[in-house]
Amino acid sequence: MSMPFKLIASGLTISALAAVAAAQQPRIENGAVTAQPAGSPFAQSFRSLVSSQPDVAWIGYSVPVSDGERVMCCFDSGTTFVNGMVSNASGCCGACRLEPSNGTSTSTRTESTTPAGVVKLEGADRMVVLYRIADRKIDRVRVFSEDCRLDAGGRPVHWLENVRPADSIALLESLTTVEGDLKGRVADGAITAIALHGDPSADASLERLVAPGQPDAVRKKVTFWLGNSRGRRGFDALRRVMRDDPSIEVRKAAIFGLSQSRVPETFDTLVNIARSDNEPRLRSEALFWLAQKAGQKVSAMIADRIDQDPDTEVKKKAVFALSQLPKDEGVPLLIKVARTNANLEVRKQAMFWLGQSKDPRAVDFFADVLSK
Repeated sequence: MSMPFKLIASGLTISALAAVAAAQQPRIENGAVTAQPAGSPFAQSFRSLVSSQPDVAWIGYSVPVSDGERVMCCFDSGTTFVNGMVSNASGCCGACRLEPSNGTSTSTRTESTTPAGVVKLEGADRMVVLYRIADRKIDRVRVFSEDCRLDAGGRPVHWLENVRPADSIALLESLTTVEGDLKGRVADGAITAIALHGDPSADASLERLVAPGQPDAVRKKVTFWLGNSRGRRGFDALRRVMRDDPSIEVRKAAIFGLSQSRVPETFDTLVNIARSDNEPRLRSEALFWLAQKAGQKVSAMIADRIDQDPDTEVKKKAVFALSQLPKDEGVPLLIKVARTNANLEVRKQAMFWLGQSKDPRAVDFFADVLSK
């Protein structure tokens, strides 16, 4: 290779490395950022850095994210909520203040704006994981999209370069049962961060954390993220929980997790639970989350459970589920139950929810009943 080509190749390599380093740098303002290598072994180096902090500080790094269309930023007062998710037409986002923390909002997006106003048609493929350090220990864990602006509130930020996702997940998993984490703040953030890693080791970690023997509080949080963020493997893990787990409360949480999954078999799985699970509380829970999905298939199945389920409490929960459907679907079915169901308690429940609906058809129903 001739000298000019060597120089060009060398320059390109340096430029590529610089681009990678720049891509991993956080967009942090109002705080002194000090970059340093991740260190090895990572967990030991990280804990040494934590114990050396004389005052409040942040330690952070970036890793691949599982879903680049998910926005993890802070939004202004113009934010709207759609199906429990944050929606903001201006894209991500105002500067997120780390001190004090108001939490992280997540959303699904198809585009965002860069600082220069250029529209990005795809989301960031990395996320920022940040640890707040106070009294020489981890105080909380937060995650943000890589393209979010972060305001450190005047606190120093130690930025670790080239952290391996598997090392990050191992560290976070160790934080899910921290002594003194009475409110579960560290554990909550750690579980969230694990679930959002774009790395297969996150699946194995969550499966360990949902296993019997772990604290139920941790296991229930994990079931949500298995459904929400881990695709097919998370769905399969939740089905195993429903089949094998000894805890009714954990299985109940797993039903909520299933309701968050985008795997095609989710609907049929919830229907099967609502129809045939041996535990009435779980049949009721499945009915509730099916009602949130709405649609004619759901309303017909709920009406069938009112007629066919042997447990009165499950029937009453099914009536409540009808009240959660869009009014054009739910109100006529509630009226039918109130008129014709053989179970007095079920008819009372239907009348109660009709009264809460304030629908003109419900008013006509009560007028008809009272006139007889």
